[in-house]
Amino acid sequence: MLMRTNQMAANTSVAGNDKIRPAVQLDGVTKRFGDSIALHEAWLKIGSSEFMTLLGPSGCGKTTLLNLVAGFLEADSGEIFIEDALVTETPAHMREIGIVFQNYALFPHMSVAMNVAYGLKTRGVDKKEMARRVDEALALVKLSGFSDRKPRQLSGGQQQRVALARALVIRPKVLLLDEPFSALDKNLRGSMQVELKQIQRELGVTTIFVTHDQGEALSMSDRIAVMSAGRIRQIAAPDDIYRRPADRFVASFVGDANVLNGRLVERNGNAAVVSIGDVRASVPAASLAEVSIGGSVDVFVRPEHLSVTSRGESGSLPGTVTTQVFQGGHVDLYIDAPGSARDHILLRSPGIAALSSCPVGAEVGLSIGSDDIVAFPPGEAP
Repeated sequence: MLMRTNQMAANTSVAGNDKIRPAVQLDGVTKRFGDSIALHEAWLKIGSSEFMTLLGPSGCGKTTLLNLVAGFLEADSGEIFIEDALVTETPAHMREIGIVFQNYALFPHMSVAMNVAYGLKTRGVDKKEMARRVDEALALVKLSGFSDRKPRQLSGGQQQRVALARALVIRPKVLLLDEPFSALDKNLRGSMQVELKQIQRELGVTTIFVTHDQGEALSMSDRIAVMSAGRIRQIAAPDDIYRRPADRFVASFVGDANVLNGRLVERNGNAAVVSIGDVRASVPAASLAEVSIGGSVDVFVRPEHLSVTSRGESGSLPGTVTTQVFQGGHVDLYIDAPGSARDHILLRSPGIAALSSCPVGAEVGLSIGSDDIVAFPPGEAP
């Protein structure tokens, strides 16, 4: 019941404005496969023109949710709305949805133009209008002049663009994207992310994007729904997901995080004070409601929210640098420090200065920015 309440509360605002009419809405949608619950009472509102990402590990239920919206699966309970229409039992071909699959699903014997036109042809659009809209869609994805090529003559990125053009040419109410960049190399994936976001903003099409890649989710989304074990754990803007995770799973799954052993020292309204060795820091109190004063807590700190100070400096943790990893734009320092719940503490230092200032074996102090940490009751992340 608490999870349902939290999910409903998370959706009191659609894209930050209660007055915006949802383009997609799920009310308590559940899907079972035999005895297994793939999606448990999902409550979700997506605003018109919003880019919503479903983020989570394999098997978390994100693709199941996407397929329920698409109409490829039937919900066991709950209701699904697209704009003002209840579509829970509406066939997929009548939902006015465009979809791009992970493998693109292009017809190999058809030309690029024929692939893009397929949805228009099945809808009975006349040839003149069909040709105009296909040309328009190919221009949008920067494939003008590729009309007569076959999919085998295209690169992976070009095939992805054809699949996107095919989904957009029908002018869908909602665009669904199921891990469309997973087969692309890193550089191409990055450029396609930028292009997709530009196209989405230009057209204003409501978009649901499925990925397990945290970087994709953080860089592309208006909001993110983080999922685990068939449940939506948190729905928020990327910055809130990263800086103010709702629970242990979100804190652990999205980005890197150090886990430090701490104790709850006091509560003061919405804030709480925790101690990590001799260091004290303020954290949000809501997540520690079940912890007694003096009780153990796990403190989550992002690597970039730590900084190196002189060993012994007031308000710092002592540590010893054990490994340096040069990452180009920054240096990762692995530090052995008391109080870490793991084998080491990871500190991310911008630039390259740390290569010389923090050599392996250096004894350092670690300073924690008190505005950049959260704490949860101890235990394994679900």
